[in-house]
Amino acid sequence: MRVSGRGFDEPRPVRITPGFTSAPAGSVLIETGHTRVLCTASVEERVPQFLRGGESGWVTAEYSLLPGSTPVRTAREATRGKVTGRTSEIQRLIGRALRAVVDLKALGERTIWVDCDVIEADGGTRTAAVTGGFVAMCLAMQRLKREGLLTRVPVRDCVAATSVGIVRGIPLLDLEYEEDSQAEVDMNVVMTGHGEFVEIQGTAEGSPFSQDTLDELLRLARIGIAQLVAAQKAILGEDLQGGAETGTGNEE
Repeated sequence: MRVSGRGFDEPRPVRITPGFTSAPAGSVLIETGHTRVLCTASVEERVPQFLRGGESGWVTAEYSLLPGSTPVRTAREATRGKVTGRTSEIQRLIGRALRAVVDLKALGERTIWVDCDVIEADGGTRTAAVTGGFVAMCLAMQRLKREGLLTRVPVRDCVAATSVGIVRGIPLLDLEYEEDSQAEVDMNVVMTGHGEFVEIQGTAEGSPFSQDTLDELLRLARIGIAQLVAAQKAILGEDLQGGAETGTGNEE
């Protein structure tokens, strides 16, 4: 029996609250169980130097664990004077995941900054940041469309992420911290609404794992991501242009 009483293929309850803060162009609070991440999207009417003059936009992300998000206070990285390797890795993951589904040419020469701040961490913060960050980004694009700066929301599909792993020999979907901390295999999976993979981060913490184990973990990930995509579509509606149909593959 899992700590929360969930089934092995049952994700934590997910709530995505749009418009959680009013200042940025787009914002959501995403809650997956006790993990809570504030995702905001801000628009800057310029692009990095390497893209200037190329008639293409850019999407990038920043991520942070707020000091009170964990039982033992997490020091602000501004105080440390540098970004940790973990933070840098997660920021790159979020940025890659979002750019994978954005038509950067249609975005025009502007940058969307997606900031993901973890309010409470109970496992799966990076995957929640990808899932919530996508919605915040799309809300910012919807605002640009309303203001006449875009003719459409330039996304080709949804993108969402979840965690899977092996705990005490059992494949599990959507690990909370107590499970993640003792997992024999730990994996983060990022997929589009059509079931295409953007990124798979998988690690054996002890013994290597088999192809059959990998296949089962990916099957579980598809279950979780299908539910996350449905939650995204419920908020964003028709602006996804039908590109986010939940074709998570392997339907029989």
